Amino acid sequence: SLTVACTLAYALAGMSWFDAICHSFSTVAIGGFSTYDASIGHFDSPGIEFVAICFMAIAGINFSLHFIAWNRRTLKPYWRDQEVRAYFGLLAAVAVIVCGVLLQHPDASSAPVREGLFHAVSIATTTGFTTTEFSAWPSAAPVLLMLAAFAGGCAASTAGGIKVIRVLLIYKQGLREIRRLIHPNGVFSIKLGGQRVPDAVINAIWGFFSAYVILFLTMVTV
Repeated sequence: SLTVACTLAYALAGMSWFDAICHSFSTVAIGGFSTYDASIGHFDSPGIEFVAICFMAIAGINFSLHFIAWNRRTLKPYWRDQEVRAYFGLLAAVAVIVCGVLLQHPDASSAPVREGLFHAVSIATTTGFTTTEFSAWPSAAPVLLMLAAFAGGCAASTAGGIKVIRVLLIYKQGLREIRRLIHPNGVFSIKLGGQRVPDAVINAIWGFFSAYVILFLTMVTV
């Protein structure tokens, strides 16, 4: 249903049916493939870019939440989920910073807000659609986009990265260690959604993160 909705939205925004179908597959699947070398930039359409932003963001959410929200006919499951809140907070923060960097360098982009928002969502969700050569932007912007891609989307989504829930738990673990330094005799537990997260899960996340970073650095340097 998401793919069908994305196809219809692309068609209404001005794509041909062939392009709409092809791009809807790679948008909902967060594959980033396009029928044109210039990717979404080929269309030079704010409407098409807006559709892509919406469905890339939707595809980066846990699909179990989509199922629950669909069955209950309510949006409450999204806002109650701590990972989804962190996910949208991350996208918003990256978009604001990237747009701010582009606004400070007028020569870098002719449409700083439009291009900054699109690439923030596209790269942070690991989709990879582009409308311009963002690697030529001031160095702070592409570096931030690459770091955001490390997090990716939510668990059980089509997005890549180490997943926002792992980033969130690593962040909570860091806060717990700071509290332990301040209160050596204190007992602090990490909770997610009101449930205590076992230390074994936290250790497994750190192991996954370490392996991910080592593999990434190895592939970059080889």
